[in-house]
Amino acid sequence: MSKFNRMHLVVLDSVGIGAAPDANDFVNAGVPDGASDTLGHISKSVGLNVPNMAKLGLGNIPRETPLKTVPTESNPTGYATKLQEVSLGKDTMTGHWEIMGLNITEPFDTFWNGFPEEILTKIEEFSGRKVIREANKPYSGTAVIEDFGPRQMETGELIIYTSADPVLQIAAHEDVIPLDELYRICEYARSITLERPALLGRIIARPYVGEPGNFTRTSNRRDLAVSPFEPTVLDKLNEAGIDTYAVGKINDIFNGAGINHDMGHNKSNSHGIDNLIKAMTSEDFKHGFSFTNLVDFDALYGHRRDPHGYRDCLHEFDQRLPEIIAAMREDDLLMITADHGNDPTYAGTDHTREYIPFLAYSPSFKGNGLIPVGHFSDISATVAENFGVDKAMIGESFLDKLV
Repeated sequence: MSKFNRMHLVVLDSVGIGAAPDANDFVNAGVPDGASDTLGHISKSVGLNVPNMAKLGLGNIPRETPLKTVPTESNPTGYATKLQEVSLGKDTMTGHWEIMGLNITEPFDTFWNGFPEEILTKIEEFSGRKVIREANKPYSGTAVIEDFGPRQMETGELIIYTSADPVLQIAAHEDVIPLDELYRICEYARSITLERPALLGRIIARPYVGEPGNFTRTSNRRDLAVSPFEPTVLDKLNEAGIDTYAVGKINDIFNGAGINHDMGHNKSNSHGIDNLIKAMTSEDFKHGFSFTNLVDFDALYGHRRDPHGYRDCLHEFDQRLPEIIAAMREDDLLMITADHGNDPTYAGTDHTREYIPFLAYSPSFKGNGLIPVGHFSDISATVAENFGVDKAMIGESFLDKLV
């Protein structure tokens, strides 16, 4: 019998809590990540008011300097710690795959100088459309359509760009390049980037609408990922006939592997929370695991280096946390974590190599406090032990600490 009948894991995408011990091995616009601290710098520079996460123990997580505006709790309602990444990477897929028990020993390929001519030529030949060469480099998703959207509207050329992540992104105006055509081109791009020297984590369709000077990206984004190279705990659960619910881009990140209920993409963090609550309150979801990604922190504010917007986004999540808790059953467990950092006060626009926070709450808890500092994969091992399935490659369960 499971200790917790249902477990709900919510990833606040990019909400790191301080530089990891190996952070100086990773760089951001030439600057080592050793001084990065997403939550710490937001709290210090623009203030942070997250009373509901503080109540669970966010301010109690061990740090060299306490979070400036997040108080410690003498009697928190949950358990807290921070977790370190083992894998060689600081991207979304690496973080999520490790959370589900994999050790990524070879990072995906990134293209700081743009994609090689061979890839662009193949896409041109397949699509019958030219590629705008000037956009072929790491680029802000909003800036690239501002700079090249007018040209695309005139010529029908493809806007292909990358980022600090191992991704190839294709931006297309929905009135110029229809969605089905964009998706078809992305599927082809996926087929030619499955092995080195161009092993990419994701191909991302980035549709937008509007007129020059007023372009807006739509919610019709589509991510085409590679499948995990080894079974994750999601696979173990699915094979055991246990319900696995995906909310947001989780299904894309794992390429559907191990997921038997997909709640679809989120239009926003708030919409993602609505979808999570919809899953939690479903009569069909009697036993199993839900996995949610809320990406706005990262996509809208981290990469754009907007600490005020990032702070407000954290406030919005915190204000809705009581709704999530209200949807829990007595024997549910809620876990809140992240997948990497993206310090909006730091150099460049890349992710930052950081610890991630971990908060746990259940209405059934009799105790509270700190869990020893561990690793991302410990989450998956805990889930595996709870549901009586084998763990994946790595991870040590802390299920016995949650009482």
